[in-house]
Amino acid sequence: MSSEKQATWGGRFSEGPDRLMQLFSESVSFDAQLAPYDIECSKAHASMLSHVGVITVEERDAIHGALEEVLDDIKAGRFKWDIALEDVHMNIEQALAEKTPASAKLHTARSRNDQVATDMRLFFKDACQSLIVDGIWKVQQVLVELAEQSKSFSIPGYTHLQRAQPVSIAHHLLAYVEMFARDEKRLLQVWESANICPLGSGAIAGTTLPIDREFVARELGFVDAEDRPRVTQNSMDAVSDRDVFIDFASACAVCGAHISRLSEDFILWNSSEFGFVALPDSFTTGSSLMPQKKNPDSFELLRGKAARLQGNLQTLLTLVKGLPLTYNRDLQEDKPPVFDSFDQLASSLDVLAGTLAGASFNKDACAKAVSDPVLLATDLADYLVCKGVAFRDAHHVVGELVALAEDKNVPLDKLEDFDVSKVHDALASDWRDVFRLETAFKSREKVGMPGPIQIEQQIKRWRDTLKA
Repeated sequence: MSSEKQATWGGRFSEGPDRLMQLFSESVSFDAQLAPYDIECSKAHASMLSHVGVITVEERDAIHGALEEVLDDIKAGRFKWDIALEDVHMNIEQALAEKTPASAKLHTARSRNDQVATDMRLFFKDACQSLIVDGIWKVQQVLVELAEQSKSFSIPGYTHLQRAQPVSIAHHLLAYVEMFARDEKRLLQVWESANICPLGSGAIAGTTLPIDREFVARELGFVDAEDRPRVTQNSMDAVSDRDVFIDFASACAVCGAHISRLSEDFILWNSSEFGFVALPDSFTTGSSLMPQKKNPDSFELLRGKAARLQGNLQTLLTLVKGLPLTYNRDLQEDKPPVFDSFDQLASSLDVLAGTLAGASFNKDACAKAVSDPVLLATDLADYLVCKGVAFRDAHHVVGELVALAEDKNVPLDKLEDFDVSKVHDALASDWRDVFRLETAFKSREKVGMPGPIQIEQQIKRWRDTLKA
């Protein structure tokens, strides 16, 4: 190992690390993606050092110019990453040293500990915004459009995977729009947690130099709604805190769980046993043996990605659970899980939007499934309640009618009036009227229910929200 490459921390050591140790300990293979943030932080730090008089304006400008050159090299693919320099920070610092002697002053009053903490917070802010704008909103828009297209279609709603009550397909799809809205809120909370600047905390106890932390925070955009700079309040916590990593991975895992649940619904609906929906050829595959197969691979892979996202969260929780304050090298392993969570969730949302956009519902299959009169058994109990029967008694009466229909092997609404009247005298001649789907839905026009007017209002609400 050359003396130049050892100089960043090697003054204490008489020899460089073993090659095996270099390979084992390097992080530049994955943290190189932080380069734009690291350069942004370095420019802000140089500006602050000039602002407080630690370096000259000329030195600041030289550092800024050299940083821009390094960034151009990275973007153009000309930059040569070296594992001997361990990480993104040291690689950039070494490149700067070759461009300007002023670079030797750049690391004044900072440590890699607060440097990486700041880089990652900038990453989280961008990642959250990207997942919301380019991912969640697009999925919600596709779901709302699909709800609009299928709002006249009804299917059985299920509990315990047993037919329960009729719902419109639109009501079912809009349930997922609500879930993704909560995912957006979780990511916004992560963004807010990340929006505080650790730079200036040093390695553990700050610095004796006259730095201006608020200046740096403002330069990097760590400000509140009133444009006031936000900085961390405890240097030990600032360099060892990984809560935002865990919160981000958690938000990704929950969003992945929602994607997985939606995927399972569509996998079931796409099966021959249901036949409710057809999926686009472009997001399905065939079998290597059975030529008739059209497999819902995109949805199956989305279910699998959910497990991966949950694993990343578990990795981070396990990583930090036994660490003392402050920074420990274990924390180098905090980045791969969050980078992977971002990449996997971003691609999952893209694939989900693409698959849903090409899906279409089979009106006849849906209508056949929802025609089962048992789906409106609860409505019959409500009918009895309106006749003055206590609900528990009404529930028991309808249960008897269902059993009677099964015994006679006829649909519930085809029972003879004579047999029905013997079960309860409140069952008048109009008892079959409850089995009209149109009546059932019109009776569900309160907020949150699947009545046609409510569905129209919810579709409009979401369209307006997503346009805003």
